Amino acid sequence: AARPLLDLIADHPGVLLAGARHRAPDRVARQLEAVAHAFFDFHDSCPPLPAGDEKPSAAHRARLAIAEAAGTVLAGGLSLLGIRAPEHL
Repeated sequence: AARPLLDLIADHPGVLLAGARHRAPDRVARQLEAVAHAFFDFHDSCPPLPAGDEKPSAAHRARLAIAEAAGTVLAGGLSLLGIRAPEHL
């Protein structure tokens, strides 16, 4: 479930470059929308935080790192588009 999100995160620098090169901020906006959708799918299927009394595992730490990377991509991309994003959702 993480693969689509990881692929979008990996594609982000190229999308930024293409958006700047072609003066097409809509490319960046569409990619950010795709990252957001992929993040919600990822979060629903692979919760990054343990539930209840469950102990945090290596998988939880890896998922949290993926979630943080998605947040960095979204916040940075929105900032480049001149859109202020909340610090926490």
